[in-house]
Formats: sequence, structure tokens, C-alpha cells
Amino acid sequence: MKQNKKGFFGEYGGSFVSEALQSRLNELEKAYEDARHDQSFAEEFTTTLKEYVGRPSALTECKNISKYFGGGRLFLKREDLNHTGAHKINNALGQALLAKRMGKKELIAETGAGMHGTASATVAALMGMKCTVYMGALDVARQAPNVARMKVLGTEIIAVEEGQKALKEAVDAALKAFAERPETFYLLGSAVGPHPYPTMVHDFQSIIGKEARQQFLDREGTLPNYALACVGGGSNAIGLFAGFLNDSDVKLFGVEPAGKGFASGEHAATLSVGKPSIIHGFKSYVLTKENGEPANVYSISAGLDYPGVGPEHAYLKDSGRVNYVSVTDQEAIDAFKLLCQKEGIIPALESSHALAYAFKLLPKLTRRESILVNLSGRGDKDMDAILPLLK
Repeated sequence: MKQNKKGFFGEYGGSFVSEALQSRLNELEKAYEDARHDQSFAEEFTTTLKEYVGRPSALTECKNISKYFGGGRLFLKREDLNHTGAHKINNALGQALLAKRMGKKELIAETGAGMHGTASATVAALMGMKCTVYMGALDVARQAPNVARMKVLGTEIIAVEEGQKALKEAVDAALKAFAERPETFYLLGSAVGPHPYPTMVHDFQSIIGKEARQQFLDREGTLPNYALACVGGGSNAIGLFAGFLNDSDVKLFGVEPAGKGFASGEHAATLSVGKPSIIHGFKSYVLTKENGEPANVYSISAGLDYPGVGPEHAYLKDSGRVNYVSVTDQEAIDAFKLLCQKEGIIPALESSHALAYAFKLLPKLTRRESILVNLSGRGDKDMDAILPLLK
């Protein structure tokens, strides 16, 4: 195993992969470095985000929720309003444009909740590329609406039957296919993986935080007191945080899935409970078994049940710049229901974790204080899972 000294966030990140895969990553890194310094690439990305994705996404104040809790004010960054219904399209579009620049004709992607798979299928159709998505068999069963969307868009879905049949196994399968098939481009959906993926995903998702910061200043003349996002692999959170990392007065919170509670062992709260280790070719906090292998993890949210987390989040945890907390399935469900019935907005179960923690903070704040939550996606995909659980 060879370590690439580039791409570290403090002690986290890097590239711990086979020589065959490292060769592919070196090609990718060079292409991305060329692209990120090419003004025409940036202009095409920005223009397509505006005209195809629908950016900038809205900033919405939740006046009914704020009145309900009687404390601070709640604002949402509405990534759910993007084309395809989530933040995933930002990164998918950026990487697909890079693939086109590299002359690639086929995209490979992994997906958990199906939003990244849908975004990958969408940009593949837009650019006339073939697309294959690896998805854990369990997630295929519980995310039927997104599976249908991917199929309609012309994408082949490969159900991964190994292990827990979830996101980790989907990433395993996608990385293997990428190493074996040099004609493909691996469109990785979260801020994880070996270098340069965490840097690329940070850059393409940073549009969320940049927009939100300016929108808040334009509307309120100041910045929010708190900015919150759910954390699985960490792409929507790093996108939001990117806009506020240098604003020391803005308190940043990443909200992980506590599942059925830490005592049950059924959770995916990597930064709360995990330890530094290697997973999928990079160093970060990882939930592990006693033998050092990645642990079995659980969340009601298919997009959050990953045993690792992006290396930049590991660095931000250790540095103290971001506070990482967790909420249970039930707290997320309750938050989902409250936003639906008070504001007429149906959030993804992933985003509902961040909402749940915001709802804990709101009553403690004054009317002059505010919370910004990144509403990373919409909840259409979760209807089959959530309806039996609503009381």
C-alpha cells in the first residue's frame, strides 16, 4: 500500500490504495488541477448550475417553527429545491464536466439513499455518457422511488449483495470497478475516499456555503449565530461549512445519526464514537470492530449509514472548529413531522437529523439569534419508510 503525501487535512486524508488504483488517481488529480485553474471550466460549471440545476437555491425563514418554539429564528438553505431534489447534483455536475474534459464516456457511481445515484444518472444523460450505479441491495429495496428514477434516466443499477448490503459495500464495489476499468470515471458522491476526492467534493459543494453566507448578509445584514448540517460521509455539511469556516462568531454543528441509541450499538455516529483508522483508501475517524475492520452501522437514513467520515471533518473535529453531535431515529422522525406540518416542507430523513438538533437549540435562544440549517434534500424518497412510523 502506497501513501500519497498530498491531500491531507492535518493527519487525515491521503491515499492508501493499490498501485493500480493510485495510477488512476494520479491521472484524476492532474486533470482536476488543470481544470480548477481554467477559467472556462469554472464558467461552464457556474452557468450550468444556474441554468440547469436552478441555483442559487433559496434561503427560507421558518416563521411558524420559530413561533412554535418561542426562541430564536430558523432559516433553511433549500438544497431540496435543486434539480433532482438534493445537494448531490452540485458535485455530480462538477465531476461530470471533469470527466467530459478528460474524454471519458462512462461514469461509475455509488449511492446510499439514491440521491447521488439519481444526480449521477441525470448528468450522464445530460452529457451523453453511460452510467453504472452500485447500490447496496438493502438500499435498493428501501429507496424504490430513486431506483425508478435512475432506471428511467437510462442508468444500470448493480445491487451489491455483500456485507451489510449498504453504502460501504457500494463504495467497495465502485472502487474495485474503477481500478479495473481505466476507460471509466468514478463519480464519488461524498467528501470521502482517497485524494483528490475529498478536495474535489469540498470545492464543488462549497457553492452551498458561499451562497448562504451572502444571502444571509443581504437579508439580515449579519451572519447566523449557528449553522447546522447532517453528517454521513459529509458532503452537504462541508459544502455549508465552507462558507463560514473563517467566521469565528458562527458556531458550526455537524449532526450524526445516533440510530437506536449508542447503548444499542445500532448507530452510525462516527465522529462521536469512532477512532482514527483507514477506510476506502483514506485516514479518518472510523467505527470499527475489535479486529479493526469497519463495523456494521445503522441509521434510519440510507444516506447516513456509513462507518467512516470525510477527512476534513475529522480535522475540523480535532481542531475544535466544528462541534459534532448526534440525534436518534425518533428525534429525526419527530423533526420530519414537525417541519412538514408547520411549514409545508417535506425534508429528507438525512436533513431531519440536523433539524432535530436545531429544534433542541431554538428554545434556548433569544429572538435576535438565528440558526441556519442546510436542508440537504427533499423527503419524497422516504415516504415508504416514514409513513408507518408517524404517530
